[in-house]
Parts: sequence; structure tokens; C-alpha cells
Amino acid sequence: MPRSDTLRPLIGVNADVRDNNGIDFIGTGLKYVTAVIQGAGGIPVMVPTLGDVEAGGELHVDDLVDRLDGLVLTGGRSNVEPHNYGGEPFRPETLRDPMRDATTLPLSRKAIANGLPIFGICRGIQEINVALGGTLHPYLWELEGVNDHRMPQTDVMANRFALRHPVNLTADGLFAAIARNAGIEGHEVMVNSLHGQGLDRIADGLQVEAISDDGVVEGVSMPGSTSFVAAVQWHAEYNVGNHPFNRALFEAFGHAARRRAAARAGADVA
Repeated sequence: MPRSDTLRPLIGVNADVRDNNGIDFIGTGLKYVTAVIQGAGGIPVMVPTLGDVEAGGELHVDDLVDRLDGLVLTGGRSNVEPHNYGGEPFRPETLRDPMRDATTLPLSRKAIANGLPIFGICRGIQEINVALGGTLHPYLWELEGVNDHRMPQTDVMANRFALRHPVNLTADGLFAAIARNAGIEGHEVMVNSLHGQGLDRIADGLQVEAISDDGVVEGVSMPGSTSFVAAVQWHAEYNVGNHPFNRALFEAFGHAARRRAAARAGADVA
């Protein structure tokens, strides 16, 4: 009988709707796919953004969750629309992706309810919070005392995703435990910053795991979940092999996904 540490879990990576010369495409960033392989040891599969309808009928969220061993909710240029959490409408220039909202919000709820390991990144942390009843700040940089966390205006990827500020890990939280297990000393790690929205009211059941030096919530987990539920506001997927804490987060997520894969396959759990 195979052991769980020899299995490669099937991990869904959600997508955006993207315009390419007037034609809509569904796509996701290569760096997320790479991080699933290198950081979590999984087999990535793209989860299409289809809203509540697919080519023959309703989107079968239950079937999708049953067949996956883990789910990564990615970042994106668009923002979660405020009507999903009772907020004021967006300004006209704000990027949005209603089909993604209609896909990821019910998918997040179903994944959590069914014990599917889930790791949210940037927009992903916002989706998890909204899916569970939390709210967002749509224009974070306009809040008094808050730094501008938006993406640096540069085409040089290394500069765009450069480390910009520290986050403090909650003592005795999941992130602090992951850091200790990875041999990372202290409760502060440096992260990048590429977001305009931010978490406002934290959904019931979520625990704050990381806070930036200006008070922005940068990480959450769900202690009452039957599996791994965690999310970060920064882009943990970027160059994951060279950031010890980001790598440790993906490894913890990958371990949870392997445990689910083992249970599905009837394998021994390592």
C-alpha cells in the first residue's frame, strides 16, 4: 500500500477571465502553477472561471471539490465586487471579474465545508473572507495611517515582487508554528505587497495570523476547520523556493493535500 508522502495531490488553481485583443480567455499565472509543483509537491489543474453556468448546465461545485485534494485561490488584477459583502458600488475605473466572484465564492464555501485544504493568495484571502461573511476595504490606500500597498509601477518582475514590509505573526498561531517548524526565528517576516483592497471585518471562524506594521491584516487561518485553511495578502507564490516562510506555507498546504489524497486512495498516512 502506498504511503501519503509518495502521493502527488491534485491541486486546483483557479483562473481569471482575461481580455486578449477583444477575445475573452480563461487563464492563471505560471508562478502559481510552479509554486504548486515546487512548494506543495502537487499536480496543478486549472479550475475554470465560469460563474454559475458551464456549457451543459450548472457548475458542479460538489463534483469538483470531491475530485480535488487541494485548492489554491490566486491573486488577480480584478477586485471582489462590493455587492458580495454589502458594500458601496465600485468606482467606474475599478477592475472587476464577476464571473470569478460567482465561481470562487461558492467554491470556497464548499471547499471549507468539505474539508478540502485551501490556500488563498492576495485576492484569494479576500475571497475566503467574503465567502464566510467578512467585508473588505475597497480602496485601502485612502485609509488614514495606512501605507500604499499597491503594486509598484514597474515592468521589472524582481522589483514588482520585491520584499517591501514586515508582517508580525500571531503568537501561538498556525503561521508562527509553521515558522518554528521551518527553523525561522522570531515572529516577523518580510513580504511583498501588490494589493489595493484589504480585509475589513474578519469573518466569523477566521483567526488573524499576520499583521503589517501599519495594521493591515495580512494573514488568516481557520482553527475550527477539519483541514488546512489559510490565506495571505502577499504573493507567497513568487519565487517560492527562495523565501523560507513562503516555502514553509506551501509545504504545510501540500502536506494537508497529501493527507486528503491518501485518504481518498486508501493509503497509509505518513
